[in-house]
Amino acid sequence: MGTTVFERRRPPASVVEHALKPTAQAVFWLEDLPEGAVGGRPKLMGAKVADLVVVGGGYTGLWTAVLAKRRNPGAHVVLVEAKSVGWAASGRNGGFCEASLTHGHENGMARWPDDLPLLNRLGLGNLDAIEASEAELGMDFHFERTGALAPAIEEHQVEWLREMHADAVAEGDDSVVFLDEREVQASVASPTYLAGVWEKRTNGMLHPARLASELARVAEELGVEIFEHSPVKRIDTPGSTGAVSVITEGGRVEAAHAVLGTNVFPSLLKRNRLMTVPVYDYVLMTEPLTEQQLDSIGWRDRQGIGDMANQFHYYRLSKDNRILFGGYDAIYHYGRRVRSGYERRPETWAKLASHFFTTFPQLEGLQFSHQWAGAIDTSTQFTAFFGTARDHRVAYAAGFTGLGVGSTRFAAEVMLDLLERRDNERTQLEMVRKRPLPFPPEPAAAIGINATRWSLDRADHNGGRRNLLLKTLDALGLGFDS
Repeated sequence: MGTTVFERRRPPASVVEHALKPTAQAVFWLEDLPEGAVGGRPKLMGAKVADLVVVGGGYTGLWTAVLAKRRNPGAHVVLVEAKSVGWAASGRNGGFCEASLTHGHENGMARWPDDLPLLNRLGLGNLDAIEASEAELGMDFHFERTGALAPAIEEHQVEWLREMHADAVAEGDDSVVFLDEREVQASVASPTYLAGVWEKRTNGMLHPARLASELARVAEELGVEIFEHSPVKRIDTPGSTGAVSVITEGGRVEAAHAVLGTNVFPSLLKRNRLMTVPVYDYVLMTEPLTEQQLDSIGWRDRQGIGDMANQFHYYRLSKDNRILFGGYDAIYHYGRRVRSGYERRPETWAKLASHFFTTFPQLEGLQFSHQWAGAIDTSTQFTAFFGTARDHRVAYAAGFTGLGVGSTRFAAEVMLDLLERRDNERTQLEMVRKRPLPFPPEPAAAIGINATRWSLDRADHNGGRRNLLLKTLDALGLGFDS
């Protein structure tokens, strides 16, 4: 077994210790919101009647509420959230807003080759619509259409990038640029970079918590009622009334239709309980870089960056020139549990800090201001799945597997189409019409996921070569990813 660059070029322990010394356990994005943007909405008490009730105050639910009102301004829409709007994945992710609806070209080709041209077009249109929404809806969530840079950090990954670029050229996409070692290091000055591919138009960077808070503000301006601190206990669909009852601790909402945007949390529909697993992801945020520090790394094009390893890192610049650095460890806990205690993992933050200074040794002395974690709703196909239940009264989408910043808006359109029984290019997609395979129950889930994680790590240490387990999962169309 070989070593990775992060083992070959490990920084001194004292550098890591100094960098983590002042780090607070807190989500930078949520702390960076304008005063009054978080919380303050009432708890649902008593009975409400609506045309549409939305469960979940993250991106999925908020986009659904906004788009439902834009489609039908006269509709009465109620949204209920268990805690506060945007507190979970929507307020703590990396802020990569990708056009891809398929978790990349290779996954799309493997699963939906016939639909891939349409999926690519719909994905770019969806990203364009998110960018345009700042002006159209009067929002400010720090959107920058910078694209994404994929650097090779091991020799075997250079050929992967050449193939990626060749595929783009074959499809006539001139916005995908191959950078050799000199060119990629001229763009972003990391000694670990051996080559890179810059996809210039398929990704935007944004402030994740601002997107959630701005969507909530716009929703309320359109007439949506939002209730916080109102966890839903169950959904009733009495056979004779044709209505949906969403029951919370203090009240209920009766509506013609319901949308479930509960993300990583246990589904309110039994049929979806095994469809996702929660995978914990960990993040560091630096203090703002000085002009001198920023000059030392370049990065003037401000792309989002994600390396090519199976256990990959993702990183980006904030508006005030902090560096968010996350990924690598993707931790699953037995029993599909979501617990706040899982958000504390000092060994992962120490690992990330070490990898950060391997990537940017010239930033030695920089410190991290924030560290946090969150759970990702992972599906076996690496992308969202969709459907309806309860005699077509309830629509759902889940399993975004790290793509939710962009694809939740697309999911909102799909769910509204399904409830309205629209027959269009979105609802005809195989991705929409067919469900992926579920994860197995315990203990098989934990055994399989942990064996897969071990195999992915082994591949990263073995020239990218996949073992029999990974090849078998590839053949079956199964997978595990964060």
